[in-house]
Amino acid sequence: MKGSGKKGVSNAELHRIALSFPATSEGTSYGKPAFLVAGKFFTRLRSEDDSLVLVVGSIDERDMLLESDPALFHITDHYRNYPAVLARRSIIDAATLTGMLERRWRVLAPKRLVKEYDGSGIREKSDCASSGARRARATFSRKGRRK
Repeated sequence: MKGSGKKGVSNAELHRIALSFPATSEGTSYGKPAFLVAGKFFTRLRSEDDSLVLVVGSIDERDMLLESDPALFHITDHYRNYPAVLARRSIIDAATLTGMLERRWRVLAPKRLVKEYDGSGIREKSDCASSGARRARATFSRKGRRK
């Protein structure tokens, strides 16, 4: 996957990107720090191997990612039967992470919120930069729909 050119995301960038989507929050998943959307698992950092857990659309999609970029994507036995892939934080770029998280956010977020987000006119459909998501989040905050 091609991105912005800069590789790797810091913990601060991970937090900024994950929390840039409406209705996201920090929480826990199985006792580990995680990010949630409307109380549902969104992503988390695996301290064991400094990777991000990214839920994808299907096991076929996961397998395609594993084959297309094995330096970036991997799994452990725990994830073998789940549509999730692990992405090495030192390799993934911010644009790729943002795009993958936006796809997952669209699955988890309340449909009303996705519709408002899309209709806000703030974010172009082809824009994968997190700044658009932050602007949309700020718009929802001002309207009282967030937080």
